[in-house]
Amino acid sequence: MSQGTDIGLKGPVMCIVGARPNFMKMAPILRALAAHAPAIPALLVHTGQHYDANMNDRLFADLRLPAPDLNLEVGSGSHAVQTAEVMKRFEPALDEHQPSCVVVVGDVNSTLACTLVAVKKGVPVVHVEAGLRSYDRRMPEEINRVLTDQVADRLYTTERSAGDNLAREGVDVSRVAFVGNVMIDSLLDAREHARPAADTLVAHDLDPGLLQHPKGYGVVTMHRPSNVDDAETLARLLGVLAEVSRELPLVFAMHPRTRNNVQRFGLQGLVDGARIAVLPPQGYLEMVGLMAGATVVLTDSGGLQEETTALGVPCLTMRENTERPITVEQGTNTMVGRDVAAIRQGVADILAGRGKRGRVPELWDGHAAERFAADLYAWLRAGAP
Repeated sequence: MSQGTDIGLKGPVMCIVGARPNFMKMAPILRALAAHAPAIPALLVHTGQHYDANMNDRLFADLRLPAPDLNLEVGSGSHAVQTAEVMKRFEPALDEHQPSCVVVVGDVNSTLACTLVAVKKGVPVVHVEAGLRSYDRRMPEEINRVLTDQVADRLYTTERSAGDNLAREGVDVSRVAFVGNVMIDSLLDAREHARPAADTLVAHDLDPGLLQHPKGYGVVTMHRPSNVDDAETLARLLGVLAEVSRELPLVFAMHPRTRNNVQRFGLQGLVDGARIAVLPPQGYLEMVGLMAGATVVLTDSGGLQEETTALGVPCLTMRENTERPITVEQGTNTMVGRDVAAIRQGVADILAGRGKRGRVPELWDGHAAERFAADLYAWLRAGAP
């Protein structure tokens, strides 16, 4: 691989992915680096934090991501074990390839781990999706975001409020660039290739007639420990979903953590007796197809809050806070927490035609990665940091 010297760079741009949310953000970045004139050499490192081989393969294919140049094969573990293992395995790769910079995205453990290694070795760190804050330090992702932003050299934001957050935390404005949301680049690119929702149900031997209800259908995802690790909380949420399904059929792409806890707590009856089509985790094109046709999405995911806003689909977020406030202020997202009354009312409002449609936020236009690549190239050529 070219080391970047032919275009005036020290070495390739080393791009890090670790878990599913990273893939959607990195795919358009890699395409933009390759399409930039001149092309910016990149090296893709997969830490292996997300270790479901089948799902990895599907996501890479759906997103047209190239095969990783390096796979650190870290696998599962506690936050401390996983972070430490990524750091141990990443350092030799960094030493070997001598990149111009390390590009990290989002807020997973791999993002913080690779950031710490690079910073301590004097390699510039670039953080895409910087400045998002839930202001809930109980969330491991919040710790990863805050620490990464404090030591990163160049920070790219998805919304203007993220820049305000960084300024309040003492990050100099000269380090920050507002380019828009690269995840929406992936969404808009994938929409025309999305798998029809009916085909997804048929592939899992489920009745596609469920989707033909006069009121449409809802899509559910739920995986946060605060929602699924406590038996009482999970029972309460499954109970209200069962209620909702009597008015609106639901398609539930169930995370393994959630499925295991449903079985462990003996809550299968709350799902089995309802009009809920339970699926395993889906590929990206399947999820885009399901969301695009939905009447409502009920989720605790951060990424789905953004994607539903871009698609104009009402979203009810089952969390007490969000690091993506623009989806509430301008988009289609309503925070309902774990309040069953709020969930019921939110669905009722949507079915009555009172759901939020919102608008697409500034620079969520499918060209964020192009703006990122242009700024990154100029920054590196200027001798950053």
